[in-house]
Parts: sequence; structure tokens; C-alpha cells
Amino acid sequence: MDLAFSAEDKAFQREVRDWIAENYDDDLRRMMSQSKNGYLNKTGQVKWQKKLASKGWATVNWPVEYGGPGFTPSQAYIYNMEMSLAGVPTASPMGLKMVAPVIMAFGTDEQKAQHLPPIINSDIWWCQGYSEPGSGSDLASLQMKAERDGDDYILNGSKIWTTHAQWADWMFCLVRTDNSGKPQNGISFLLLRMDTPGILVKALPTLDGPADNEQEINQVFFDNVRVPVANRIGEEGKGWTYAKYLLEFERGNAYAPGLMNQLQKVRKIASAELGDGGEPLIRDRDFQRKLAEMEIRIESLNATEMQIFSAMGSGKPVGPASSMLKCAGSEAQQAITELALEAVGGYAAPFVQDTWAMTNDPRPGPDYAAPVAPSYFNYRKASIYAGSNEIQRNIMAKLVLGL
Repeated sequence: MDLAFSAEDKAFQREVRDWIAENYDDDLRRMMSQSKNGYLNKTGQVKWQKKLASKGWATVNWPVEYGGPGFTPSQAYIYNMEMSLAGVPTASPMGLKMVAPVIMAFGTDEQKAQHLPPIINSDIWWCQGYSEPGSGSDLASLQMKAERDGDDYILNGSKIWTTHAQWADWMFCLVRTDNSGKPQNGISFLLLRMDTPGILVKALPTLDGPADNEQEINQVFFDNVRVPVANRIGEEGKGWTYAKYLLEFERGNAYAPGLMNQLQKVRKIASAELGDGGEPLIRDRDFQRKLAEMEIRIESLNATEMQIFSAMGSGKPVGPASSMLKCAGSEAQQAITELALEAVGGYAAPFVQDTWAMTNDPRPGPDYAAPVAPSYFNYRKASIYAGSNEIQRNIMAKLVLGL
């Protein structure tokens, strides 16, 4: 990939910066400054994603024929970098980045017409029904039954760790339609409405703050839930193939731009907070070393991502490289939240359950302090979701190293 931007690329960079300055308003900035995970509540998220959709930038990674903007690899890099450095909300990936590519690749024309337009405009909110109690990284062992009854499947069982299920209109879900043969061969991929009778969503409070605005994960129970067979993606029993395809998109994200933004925040905190010697922490030799090591780590990841995504721009799938990006990116995310926790010091100790709701209440420390500990706890899960990093290393060993 040629890193010397052309005049057209530089003009596009100015366009992105100008658009951010005009559309990333003070209310969104205030909410994002207190977000523990880079997301907003549903109202704020939809507001932001509709702005992106009106510009044609909600579907950066989509093919042009389905509504993508047709960015060149350098434009995609510039777009992601500028958005991340500005600290804008991260688009909810469930619809735009995860189920949409599966519908494009394996869905019927009717399914594409029904689901893709409202995904672009965030008129429909999606959640992912993969993990189950006892079936996390060993996803092929899932047991939620889907028994055929005429033109419907009847679903019984539960899904767990279901992000934002309380907001979702639809779920894309893996179910067991056959118990004979290899476990992978009996899984099917369904799309289902979350207001279907028999579905119950229960919140799972977490250490980083079980507040309404930032409630993140849930368990979803299914009691004789009827789902039309017409809502199945592709063939019955082929869901494992479609799930692996989806996971490439879930794992193969660009981490480096967001990490650069987080590193900037850590530097600002370290410039304001005092170290043991009474001087700003940013002058502490040991902390400087940690910052330098993190910057090298991020720049190395950035160079790798640019190489991979440039190849994707030529039509190559991300493949097992998605596992490498997931491991390196998620572990860097965890490491940088540890640096932020160290930098903010004692201000991280008070427990702030809902950083948005308490913005008008007295609390210890500067505004940047409140989200630091919740972010640290929240990112403990980064090395587990989308397939644990141990599983990703097994995939790399098999598919990349041939072991």
C-alpha cells in the first residue's frame, strides 16, 4: 500500500475532518467523553449512525452494489483514522458489520431487500445469539433446539452474553436443527424478531456498572418461540459455515486507529496527574518507557492492518489473519486501559455506576477520571468475546502455521 497520499486523498481527508466538525455535536461529545466502551445509548447511537447514513458513510466496508461508498484502500484508511482520532462513537457492529455481510453472501433476494436498507439507516437494531451457558468458545457444542413444525421452527433454550439484546428489534441466531453426526453439521442460522411471543430478556449486571444507560449484556430465554422457516439463512445444517464467515468480520476489525486515540487520552491524563516525585506523571522515566512501548506496539499493528486491508481492497478475504488482528488488537486494548488506570491514580477508586447520569452530581476528580475504571473492567472481556484468544491462537496454528 502506497502511504504517500495523493492530492485526491488529501482532499478527502479535509472532507472527512470538515464533516466531523459539523456533525459531531457537543451533546455527542459530552456523552462519548463519559463512555466506558466507545458506544452510546440507543438514542445517541441511532442519531449518529443516521448522520453517517445520510452522508453515505455508514456502510464503509459494504460493496458498492449494496450501498457501500466505494472507498479506495487509502480512503478507507483515512476515514477510519480520522474518525478514530476525533473520538466519534463506534458504529454498532451487529447489523452493519456482522449480519449484513452474511445476508449479502448467503441470503435470498427477498431477505436482502427486507433487511439491508433498514440496516443502512439504523431503522432496525440487531443482536447476536451465539453463545449459550456451557457453549462459549466451544460454539459447536450449542444446544438450543429448533424443531421443524410445518413452515416454522420452534425454539427452546437460551443465549447468553447477548450484547444490547434489550434494545434489539431482531436477532441473528445459531440453533441446533440436527443432533446426528458432527456437531458442526447440525447448526442452522436464523433471523428472528425479538418481539416474538416466548422471548424473555434478562439483564446480566457487570462490574463496570449495571446502569440502564450502559447495560450491555443479557441472557435471552426462548420458550416455544415460533420462527418462520423463511427466516433461515441458506441451507438447513449449514449455519456453521455462515457463522465462521461472520466471525471473520467480527474479528477482523481495524484496532490501531482507536488505540491511537486512547493513547492520546492517556498522555493527556499523565500530563495532568502528578507522579510520585510531585512532577507530572508524563515526565516519569518508567511511565515514559511504557508509553513508548505502547506506541511501538500500536504502530506495528497499524502497519499490519494496512497491509491486510489493502489486500482486502483487491478482493482477498481477511481469512485467518482476522484471528491475528483479534489477538493483537484486544490485548493492546486491555494494556492501554491498564496504563490509563495507572495514570489516573486514586481517582479511579470511587465506583461511578452510571457516568452519564451523574454528570451533574459532585464526584471526585476531573471529568476524565470517571470512565477509567469502568473501561478497565469492561475491556477484560475483549480477549474472550468473538472467540477467546486461546481459540484464535489454535486457529492460527492450524491455518497459518500448518501445525
